[in-house]
Amino acid sequence: MLQNKLQTFIDRNDEINNQLISEEVISDIKLMTKLSKEQASIAPVVNKAKEYIQLIEDIADNKLLLEDSELGELAKEELKELEPQKPLIEEEIKLLLLPTDPNDAKNIYLELRAGAGGDEAAIFVGDLFRSYLRYAENNGWKVEIMNQNNSESGGYKEIVALFKGDHVYSKLKFEGGTHRVQRVPDTESQGRVHTSAITVAVMPEVDDVEINISSTDLKIDVMRASGNGGQSVNTTDSAVRITHLPTGIVVTNQDQKSQHKNRDKAMKVLKARLFDLENKEKMEKEGAERKEQVGTGDRSGRIRTYNYPQNRVSDHRINLTLYRLDYIMNDGLLNEIIDPLMADHQARLIEANGL
Repeated sequence: MLQNKLQTFIDRNDEINNQLISEEVISDIKLMTKLSKEQASIAPVVNKAKEYIQLIEDIADNKLLLEDSELGELAKEELKELEPQKPLIEEEIKLLLLPTDPNDAKNIYLELRAGAGGDEAAIFVGDLFRSYLRYAENNGWKVEIMNQNNSESGGYKEIVALFKGDHVYSKLKFEGGTHRVQRVPDTESQGRVHTSAITVAVMPEVDDVEINISSTDLKIDVMRASGNGGQSVNTTDSAVRITHLPTGIVVTNQDQKSQHKNRDKAMKVLKARLFDLENKEKMEKEGAERKEQVGTGDRSGRIRTYNYPQNRVSDHRINLTLYRLDYIMNDGLLNEIIDPLMADHQARLIEANGL
């Protein structure tokens, strides 16, 4: 019964309140911090639980008064207001009781790479990245370019950026996967539609304590920067390439003139990739059910198609099709796709957890 489940949160909150005023906890800063964090984490459920239990009691009290000759009509009016609130609060509670992804509040490294389609794929990397920039701006986030490999025809062969803000990972974690674009390239004289593909990876930013890398596992090469990079290119050995020997992951950075800064940025991206790999392996071990509950984007699968001639964008995971591609791309209105993805994910979690 939902009410019994909620009562356990209220009881635990009361228990923590008593512990926080005890001499044992007052003299132990670590324990006090731990209990305070736990109390803060359950506070939304506790507040909504108290509201729900009060509502149930008010409904029950008014039902008892229905047969009363003096108060019956008043009780009937009260019930008209109270009873519709019950399913609404129950839905809010279901969302609050869902298991949380520990990475949801984190910043992310967003990595876009051109795949099949050559120049056209690289151009689309640039187009989609600009849409993510506008989406970030709409959300009040900040973006820092970590590394970029420009394409001669425009766009990027690869670009990695750090997106910083409130719950960035929770909103962009479903972007990981293969994005397919269908359009007529500028160089196509016959007007034929070409299909290209790019891959997007979403990796949570990690603290040093979360991932430990041994220096013996790294091969660090220093070289001259290449490509479009201003006057510093090909004049100093500032570009850095770090290879993580156990996994074969390679990270290159040449955006900064300082070798030290390039090395620092490359290490941050490497840690994010290793943390992401660790999470992926952990999910695979825990099985399909847990993978469904955690719900990160399927990196290998085709998740979305952008069809320019039809002004259509389709997300294949939830069978969503919108004929607003121009607005979504130009104005960064990715929330029109991301919000339904989040709602679908929550619905699956509710079902998986029997709520």
